[in-house]
Amino acid sequence: MRKTRPLILAAAAASLLAACATPAPTGPMSFFVTSVGSGKGADLGGLAGADAHCQKLASAAGAGGKTWRAYLSVPGAFPSPANPAGVPSVNARDRIGNGPWFNAKGELIARDLGHLHNGNHLSKTTALDERGQPIKGRGDTPNEHDMLTGSRADGTAFAPQTDTTCKAWTSSTDGSAIVGHHDRIGPLPENWAKSWNFSHGSAGCSQQALISTGGAGRFYCFAAN
Repeated sequence: MRKTRPLILAAAAASLLAACATPAPTGPMSFFVTSVGSGKGADLGGLAGADAHCQKLASAAGAGGKTWRAYLSVPGAFPSPANPAGVPSVNARDRIGNGPWFNAKGELIARDLGHLHNGNHLSKTTALDERGQPIKGRGDTPNEHDMLTGSRADGTAFAPQTDTTCKAWTSSTDGSAIVGHHDRIGPLPENWAKSWNFSHGSAGCSQQALISTGGAGRFYCFAAN
């Protein structure tokens, strides 16, 4: 019995060391932050224009063989006499496939949709652009950590009452857009300040309005396949 116990402990220690030595999963790029925005504030040309922007940047980086989608939501419309059925919302989480997603350096961002919206590996060091470059965040000059999402924390759209997407990503003047913080840092140590996809509304939809609240019109792109 005295000999068996040390053997068991040694085996357990060996198993623990082996588990610690298991390398983290890696893969080809399937996620990035746009290196540039549209140049027109939150007017991205709608969802189609935003997706095309993701595809263009990915192609320039040698990843154009995938189908890229912008992580953006759009509220629907309530039923009305003119449209009794209403218009369904578009949820960012429903547009981007099922994962897993890796950044330009092959680092795991999230295993699947559940992991993406609860416990992902997004941070200033991993939320890279399509060229593998970091994005300026809080404490940098200028701060560009605001990412356009128009989404709740679970990746779904808001109700139609309030504009949370700069008129479905077509306005560079009136309206506002919900943004998240790619660096997971804000002015207060509260959950909203650390959210990657649901932090606060922008001051407006113009390029200057986005800059004034810590952004540059950037957004997240995911490979849907």
